[in-house]
Amino acid sequence: MKTGAARVPTLDGQECDMSTWDAGNCPVRDVMNQIAGKWSTLLLQALAERPYRFGELRRLVPDISQRMLTQTLRDLQRDGYIDRQVFPTKPPSVEYSMTDLGRSLFEPLSKVLTWATDNHAAVRAARVKFDETELA
Repeated sequence: MKTGAARVPTLDGQECDMSTWDAGNCPVRDVMNQIAGKWSTLLLQALAERPYRFGELRRLVPDISQRMLTQTLRDLQRDGYIDRQVFPTKPPSVEYSMTDLGRSLFEPLSKVLTWATDNHAAVRAARVKFDETELA
């Protein structure tokens, strides 16, 4: 191992230097892959406000397919960010809510969402400028 190399924690609690880093065992990548999904942040943002039923979430994000909504909710539930509660009504109703782990995630995530909203115009302008210089 190189002396002074940057050390990162792995999923198994070990540390490794960046020159021998196993990206498949990276806790940051493991967590970020799910929450950085196309729909995950939108659903987390909604559920940070209050619990929602499936149909309400479907109407809140109209361009998500029912299949993708179901899968994204399952992924968020699997990672412990949200809970799914089934009510014994006819027909059964399902409500999704944020867990303590989800709320702890949403605190720093909300800062990124605010930053994205505040800086969206600047990012788009930078893209246009970059694209114009690349095409020239």
